[in-house]
Amino acid sequence: MANVPPPNVAGSNGNNEKKMNRIEQLVLNINNPNLREKALLELSKNMGRYKNSAVCVWDSFGTITIFIQEILSVYPFLSPPTLTTEKSNRACHTLAILQSVASHPETKMRFLNAQIHLYLYPILNVTDMAQPFEYLRLSSFGVIGALVKVNDTEIINALLPTELIPLCLRTMEMGSELTKCVATFIIQRILSDAGGLNFMCRTAERFVETSRVLRSMVTAQPTSGLLKHIIRCYLLFTQNSRACDALKGSLPNALRDGTFSTILSEDQTTSGWLQQLLLNLQGPIY
Repeated sequence: MANVPPPNVAGSNGNNEKKMNRIEQLVLNINNPNLREKALLELSKNMGRYKNSAVCVWDSFGTITIFIQEILSVYPFLSPPTLTTEKSNRACHTLAILQSVASHPETKMRFLNAQIHLYLYPILNVTDMAQPFEYLRLSSFGVIGALVKVNDTEIINALLPTELIPLCLRTMEMGSELTKCVATFIIQRILSDAGGLNFMCRTAERFVETSRVLRSMVTAQPTSGLLKHIIRCYLLFTQNSRACDALKGSLPNALRDGTFSTILSEDQTTSGWLQQLLLNLQGPIY
């Protein structure tokens, strides 16, 4: 008797083929100006349904160039701030697709080497808090967050000399709760890398500014999600002896006196980080 694949395997292969065909058709539609807006929306929703959709998008002719053009199209509306919700949504759909490209192991280095992330910095530089700008800012940070989500020294080294750190620090003070979380997560990922930590501690000004921003966030009574990233940043700083010494006298009292005990009682991981942070500040690091 001939070997026949189990029905679920055959069905799975058929579903994958259909999903891939759908992705390919949407990519083709993006190249048609008359179909582009709807295709951007649909593709942004479908990127996660097929594991190689990011590769398909990257390898398709001219598609990445179109995405860059879509990002550039919002620049004239950034200053003075005249961005509409419709224009913001269209750019956000593009950025959602690029987030998948930036997170895929086969395309993230191509994305980085093409320096596409630099096109996002003018968007991140806008301080207007109106909803269209905040959505656009959050989507842009989401792309950078996807780049740094997995430990990769090469990626961190490429981001360090850019404007990213000052842009993150400013957003950590003035952004919405979600945008603050993503910006703080990016700083956390930078500090998680040995080279990134050294860079952040290389000059007193850089460390002091970061410490000041973290302190202001603690004073503002952050939510549990944001507090998690703040405490992790402080803990990572204690891996550097000079930063650790500086934090002994500058860590916010709210992290020492049990102010957040109720919040942390429901998050054992973050509670453990805080206890380790306080322990590290009591004596030398070994």
